[in-house]
Amino acid sequence: MRRNDIEAMIRVDQAGEYGATRIYAGQIAVMGDRAPGSGEVASMAMQEAEHREKFDALLTERGVRPTLLQPLWDRAGFALGAVTALIGPEAAMACTAAVETEIDRHYSEQLDELGDSDPQLSAMVEKFRDEEREHHDIAIAQGAERAPAYPVLTGAIRLGCRAAIALSKRI
Repeated sequence: MRRNDIEAMIRVDQAGEYGATRIYAGQIAVMGDRAPGSGEVASMAMQEAEHREKFDALLTERGVRPTLLQPLWDRAGFALGAVTALIGPEAAMACTAAVETEIDRHYSEQLDELGDSDPQLSAMVEKFRDEEREHHDIAIAQGAERAPAYPVLTGAIRLGCRAAIALSKRI
């Protein structure tokens, strides 16, 4: 694979993990530690923070610039988390299910593209993809599909994720 393609992967993955930490921060700000599902949200947030730290280190190690859209993902992620939590615990979980569906797809595509060209990045992406799948399953078990207007809500969030991925690769 070309160096530019690898850099774009690292940039978008770091942006995604950053956005995930901001979504959970917004949910935690609204839900606190007493709402249904708040323990699961806090646990997933800690794992996303670990993912972000690993991608932050990889950015530095490989001299890859982060996306210029990070300030936007900061605010948009927090707002998405807060709004879904305000709708209710099921909507917060629906947000997680939607995001993780797209991240699973995205990471799986990256693994196919990488092949054996970058074992370090492949190992990270595969590990994180598996953990994101766990987050999805937790969200479903916690009632994501009972959220108001679940198909519309998750469809809109998934579309936003795909747009954020496309933009963060380039900008």
